[in-house]
Amino acid sequence: MFDNLSNRLTSSLDRIRGRAKLTEDNIQEVLREVRMALLEADVALPVVKDFIAAVKERAIGTEVSKSLSPGQVFLKIVKQELENVMGQANDGLNLRAARPAVILLAGLQGAGKTTSAAKLAKYLKEREKKSVSVVSADVYRPAAIKQLETLAGEVGVNFIPSDLSQKPIDIVNNAIDYAKKAHKDVLIVDTAGRLAIDDDMMVEIKALHAAVNPIETLFVVDAMTGQDAANTAKAFGDVLPLTGVVLTKTDGDARGGAALSVRHITGKPIKFLGVGEKTDALEPFHPDRLASRILGMGDMLSLIEQAEQQIDKGKAEKLAGKLKKGKGFDLEDFKEQLQQMKNMGGMTSMLDKLPGMGQLGNIQDKVNDKMFVQMEALINSMTQAERRNPDLINGSRKKRISAGAGLQIQDLNRLLKQHKQMQKMMKKMSAKGGMQKMMRGLGGMMPGGGFPGSR
Repeated sequence: MFDNLSNRLTSSLDRIRGRAKLTEDNIQEVLREVRMALLEADVALPVVKDFIAAVKERAIGTEVSKSLSPGQVFLKIVKQELENVMGQANDGLNLRAARPAVILLAGLQGAGKTTSAAKLAKYLKEREKKSVSVVSADVYRPAAIKQLETLAGEVGVNFIPSDLSQKPIDIVNNAIDYAKKAHKDVLIVDTAGRLAIDDDMMVEIKALHAAVNPIETLFVVDAMTGQDAANTAKAFGDVLPLTGVVLTKTDGDARGGAALSVRHITGKPIKFLGVGEKTDALEPFHPDRLASRILGMGDMLSLIEQAEQQIDKGKAEKLAGKLKKGKGFDLEDFKEQLQQMKNMGGMTSMLDKLPGMGQLGNIQDKVNDKMFVQMEALINSMTQAERRNPDLINGSRKKRISAGAGLQIQDLNRLLKQHKQMQKMMKKMSAKGGMQKMMRGLGGMMPGGGFPGSR
């Protein structure tokens, strides 16, 4: 998300970042480019106008003129105003209610409500340590109930059955009674949607909301619809007392107009981002972190949190112990690291959160997560002895290994080169000041140096 906007903004702001003095003229020039970048990102026009006006007012005022580094202050102002547009701070779920705390999901058909219900259930179960039940009140789409049942099984939460012959209000009231008796902390309700907003749907969802009185009413909307997402959210917000928004399919949205428009137009906070198809691909929305990513400053906090959740601590400790004893980093260890990176959303997801990536041009285009699959196939094609001692791999072995993986010898040579680089980096990590040396090592593995997955 924000790829195009980030590239445009960073290139525009770079020209003013090092200026010793800012004038109204050079500020106007940059703001013109920022305005165009936001409009091309499909940010709603009222949002763009207010954002530009706020930045201009602060930049031309004493805030910048009294600074020793006005270019840096200007960048800081842009970042702060981006945060203001998106909501300043993370707005978490309010679960302070008598059990079960009911969360109602509303939205149009195809926005991803059912998948979001399962993702949210998994998030609450694993991150908030809550006992969760889910129920479908969608009596118009026969597959919706079965889909939620399947997803609930995948994420390991309680599914409460419902039937197409029942009324949505009865389904939810029965589910609340069950969740109370079962001492569940949270009940997530998936509701019916339509292809477009219509009066019947609004009457039904309004009646359901009044009968259930949920503690959270989240509007689920597809980020790829751009500023239409904000307008649809406003239409729902005029009928329902929404408490927040879940923005789905953000991994497929290169523009980011919805994220920058929703809060301003609806007055409701974005609470979560859907960042992929997997059931763990749901992130709490942090405006400050996202503003940093938009401006090419990275998002190390999210990357660290992601690592803490996804990395197998037992395997990490085992590898650290092995390195400490002076044992080498073999191809079996390398394969483990590839799997850990895949668990964290792949290389493209990680690069998006690293500072300065936007300034390295088309690096993301050079990184291909499919290469992970190829590298694993090559390692799986080796014998145990070859994995533990890659120096054994001579010409004839290379032919056998690459043929077994259905790949070329040059692919195997690239893997062996990358393993050597990773091996050097791991040695540095196990020595004193390991983290700093590791970051320098990462720099050496960028395209040109053979970053895993790059050509």
